[in-house]
Order: sequence, then structure tokens, then C-alpha cells
Amino acid sequence: MTSIGIYGSNGRMGRAIATIAAGEGVTVAGGGDAGSDPFPIAHAADVLVDFSTPAALETHLAAAISARTPIVIGTTGLLATHQTLIERAAETIAVLQTGNTSLGVTLLSVLVREAAARLGADWDIEITEMHHRHKVDAPSGTALLLGEAAATGRNTRLPEVRVDSRAGLVGARSDGTIGFASLRGGSVVGDHNVIFAGEGERIEIGHRADDRTIFARGAVKAALWLAGRAPGRYAMAEVLGL
Repeated sequence: MTSIGIYGSNGRMGRAIATIAAGEGVTVAGGGDAGSDPFPIAHAADVLVDFSTPAALETHLAAAISARTPIVIGTTGLLATHQTLIERAAETIAVLQTGNTSLGVTLLSVLVREAAARLGADWDIEITEMHHRHKVDAPSGTALLLGEAAATGRNTRLPEVRVDSRAGLVGARSDGTIGFASLRGGSVVGDHNVIFAGEGERIEIGHRADDRTIFARGAVKAALWLAGRAPGRYAMAEVLGL
């Protein structure tokens, strides 16, 4: 039976993952949080799931590499330096990093990529997202994931076309850009909408999360899929066979 180790085990996602794992008969090898030693958990588990903080990622990757244990990374707010660490880790262990473990969002990202590829650059792309008042990063990891999907569909790189905010006399919208708008308030789990705006028509596709257990369920599914995989970097779409 596959055993899962959870980094960020006392957080909302960590607790939800433990509950889902128990309900599916999956063993939880242990949990780690700020101040705890991540190495014993890495050696005890068949696969790790990290929903902690960006600041802890380097240490968690080091523990995973030490134990040769695959790791699913769902922590958001990562910087380019974190992505470099992940790429290096993937040379030694299997790593699946994503801005959202929801299976619905995973499918949505594929639809966004296909729409962007087929509609062409003359359709403007805007991404809106709303989360609860306590979320600390913006745009959300999911919004950026969807932006990456759109950029990939257009054979471009998101950092080159990303526009995060507009205020004041910013002028007309630049062709080929992908815009982001972030809303915060209340207890919203997560709403995301991708708008393709053409001349005289719009296409809107989106996803609403009503319960955090969808992320936990997807994280457990991803962890079970990743366990035993060869070193390399993997994506949620592969979990669904997409």
C-alpha cells in the first residue's frame, strides 16, 4: 500500500489531504510543519505532498532528494528561483508541481490551451480570479497556470505577454497580451474565468470551487499516480491521461 507524507500537515489543505487519504485507505506516513525536521518523513513515505510555504520548498526538496522520494508540490506563490530548484530536483526524483490539483481545473487548462491555439492572436485573453480575503498571493497559482496554458497555445511565453493590472491612463490594450485581474473577499474558495474576446463575440470558460476537498482529492490522486515514477518533471494533465 502506498504511503503519503504531508508537508504543511496542519494547514487547511494538509488536514483535508489526510482526511481524503484515510477515506481511500491510503496510509499517511507522517506530517511536517514549520520547525519540524522534513527528512524522517521523506524517508518513511513512498511519496510526498507539499502544501506548505515557498520558503520551505528548498528544504523539502532536499529531503525528498535525500530519500529518493517523489513529491507533489501544490504550494503557490513560487518564484523563478523555486522553479529552478524544482528542475534540478527532477533530475533525481519524480516531481509534479502545479498551481491547482483540482481535476476540473486540470481539464480547464487543456481547454484553454486548445482555444488559444485555434482562435488565434486576434482574440484578446483576460483571466479573472476571486479568492477569500486571507489569500496572500495574486494572481493566484491557478490563474497563472491558465495563463501558461493560453501562452502555450499561442506558442509564446507568459512572462513576455503577461499584464497584471491596469490603473490610470494606461492606453489601449496591447495586441497579444494576456491580462489578469484578482479579486479578494469573504470566504470564496476559488473562482476562475478565462475570457476570449473577439470582434463582436466572446467565449468564456471557467471553474468554481465550492469545497477545498476537490484539491485534496486531486492531490491524493496525483500522489498515488506519481509514486514509483522515474525521475523527471510531471504535470497534472498526465494524471488524467491528457
